[in-house]
Amino acid sequence: MAALAICAVTAAQLKDRTDTQAPPPARPGQPPPKDPGMIPLTMPEVRRLIAAATARPSPPGHLEHWSGWTRIHQARARWFHQRTRLERDQEITLNALVT
Repeated sequence: MAALAICAVTAAQLKDRTDTQAPPPARPGQPPPKDPGMIPLTMPEVRRLIAAATARPSPPGHLEHWSGWTRIHQARARWFHQRTRLERDQEITLNALVT
């Protein structure tokens, strides 16, 4: 229980410093940003980083690379999800106006 509290406090304190996401899409057909940024560190990610740091040794830089890749992928997926919602909402609005 104490370990989870430590992870939660760490993630909360690092949220502003680790959130580098691109701004959300403004219109449905907007092309994706070149750099999606990274989502902020989450409690599960902090837990994985601590567990991996204390586990068996891995190649230098592997842990940071994997964590970075995961957070970039999640930021990109979030951006596309938001754009899809804009497209869906626009379609629903247009369909309501037609009927």
